[in-house]
Amino acid sequence: MRRRPGRARPGQARRRLVRVLPLTPAVVLILLFLAGPIAYCVYIAFTDLQLTGQAHASFVGFDNFRRAFRDSEFLNAVWLTLVFTVLSSLVGQNTLGLALAALMKRASKPVRTLTGGVVVTAWVLPEVVAGFLLYAFFRREGTLNAILEWLHLPRQNWLFTLPVLAVSFANVWRGTAFSMLVYSAALDEIPAEITEAAEVDGAGGWRRTWHITLPMIRRSIATNLMLNTLQTLSVFGLIWVMTRGGPGNKSQTLPLFMYEQAFQNSMIGYGTAVALLLLLVGSLFSVVYLRLLRTEV
Repeated sequence: MRRRPGRARPGQARRRLVRVLPLTPAVVLILLFLAGPIAYCVYIAFTDLQLTGQAHASFVGFDNFRRAFRDSEFLNAVWLTLVFTVLSSLVGQNTLGLALAALMKRASKPVRTLTGGVVVTAWVLPEVVAGFLLYAFFRREGTLNAILEWLHLPRQNWLFTLPVLAVSFANVWRGTAFSMLVYSAALDEIPAEITEAAEVDGAGGWRRTWHITLPMIRRSIATNLMLNTLQTLSVFGLIWVMTRGGPGNKSQTLPLFMYEQAFQNSMIGYGTAVALLLLLVGSLFSVVYLRLLRTEV
């Protein structure tokens, strides 16, 4: 008797079950601790849930999202989030990390050890501790103004006049180590024969960097940009400790705006809607970077 096409044999079904069974606990945990909370947040975003003064939440549809796009403070937070992300992640951490990796590749071992230790120490510091250190550096009576006074240069209150630049610098100082480590590993994978051949052909340093180094580490650049961007979009503690989003709302990024609406103004539904919009922004960045990763050199 012939078997019907497409029907798995008992042995094949058993082997498939053996392969899938070890993944079951991981799938259950993901559904329980990740997919479940996300689904509940999606539900809350379409309600008027509040922390106080409300017995039951009502379904309000897209009212929270419409309110967000009509809210000038939300639009200001979106703009500041993009500025903060571009300055501290796309430009700051990415460029400085690549420069440090390239310099350390040519430096002596003691210099590499010292530089790597200093940069990585800033990375492993807790976000709150790093925030207090940079607050002490930028405040009116802080280290930066003391240096400027010693150089006979004008002082200013950096956290009041240029808060976005101050918190962007703080995020660069804290997060550059990750980019440096990624690029150091990528540069070590470039065959020395290719660089030596380019030198023999008369290619200068900039031409070798533009035509050889950057194309060969393109996938590492895209991966680093994606991870740095997603991390920067969610930065909260560093900005909260340094400026609390102030003065006014001049450094209030989306995570701080979301926290203020949900827990200070008690509007959980509206704050959750803002969180979903932030998740959407991160997803859009991820899609762009993943498409870059799929593109062949």
